[in-house]
Amino acid sequence: MLCATLLTLASSSQEPAERRRARDLGVIVGTLPTGAQNAITDVPGVMVGHFTLDIGREVHTGATAIIPHAGNVFQDKVPAAVYVGNGFGKLMGSTQVQELGEIETPIVLTNTLCVPRAADAILDYVLAQPGNEQVRSVNAVVGETNDGFLNDIRRRALTPEMVLQAITSAKTGPVQEGAVGAGRGTVCFGFKGGIGTASRLAVRKDRAGNYPPGVFARQAPTVGVLVQTNYGGNLQILGVPIDFGLGPQEASQDGSCMIVVATNVPLSDRNLERLAMRALIGIARTGSVMSNGSGDYVIAFSTAESVRRTPAKRGAQHGIDDYPNDLMTVLFEAVADATEEAVYNSLFMAETIEGHRGRVEALDVADVLRQLRAAGRIGG
Repeated sequence: MLCATLLTLASSSQEPAERRRARDLGVIVGTLPTGAQNAITDVPGVMVGHFTLDIGREVHTGATAIIPHAGNVFQDKVPAAVYVGNGFGKLMGSTQVQELGEIETPIVLTNTLCVPRAADAILDYVLAQPGNEQVRSVNAVVGETNDGFLNDIRRRALTPEMVLQAITSAKTGPVQEGAVGAGRGTVCFGFKGGIGTASRLAVRKDRAGNYPPGVFARQAPTVGVLVQTNYGGNLQILGVPIDFGLGPQEASQDGSCMIVVATNVPLSDRNLERLAMRALIGIARTGSVMSNGSGDYVIAFSTAESVRRTPAKRGAQHGIDDYPNDLMTVLFEAVADATEEAVYNSLFMAETIEGHRGRVEALDVADVLRQLRAAGRIGG
């Protein structure tokens, strides 16, 4: 029992009342429609869970779990790819994903020095699932960013049991954003960063300005993104350089960003890698150049049952519904826009935190909106 510790198991339906998402404030990225939640969980079956850990002023960290579907992912693997923007990071499990083109576990994001803790939790979870009694090799996928400014990272306070709670609490529906889970201690452009998410339906209007008939009544092709923002650069929003004088904008260019991309479109691992690559367009639009000291990684997977790596579907049946190359462009647009908006949400929803080595202020959203209005990028 951790009697001196404040533990927060973050429900995916809670959001800080005092902070609002970018789109709710008129900051609209692109022209494609969003899913119902404007979240990665708009991709059918995808679930997200957080565990947030605060111990006084010294520890602010956590874990975020993304589960591709509600079944046994080890037995019903999903096609996947990893794309590296800048490789200053510790993405556990990446080489097997690149080699085999599939993911067989939940994806967990956490802090740099707790990657092994998260891997332990994934192993405990997978080995305990019914049907996995004979499993002797598991490729745990764990991404990280370094939250060592706000969090006493050397303490490695996060335990496998805490990470396991993030996995077992994962659910569909709204996703909590901001300083929560793996984003609790992160810093973005010198301001409080965190977890952000967004989605796009990969459908365009016709020449008359209408969407295809029934597209919102059925399972539309969807791309969802979740980010863990902990990187630097010169912040710009909707193409407008944000001017904060000599304040936090003078922060380091270094840092890292983890991006998880999900889609229900039946894609091969080859086209998932192409999709993952375009997520970095969204990061670049926010002002990042993926600096020398930044770890910028994208993990992308498809939940489509027709391309699952299930034993019964291997062989002649596997891959028959793979999307053709000439239909990929709208998906590229969707992932770039959703990634950009997810970053904005991570900043807009995060609150100020006083931590291990100092205080990190939340983004001054009112000032940002004033500058966007002055530039003509949003309405009055």
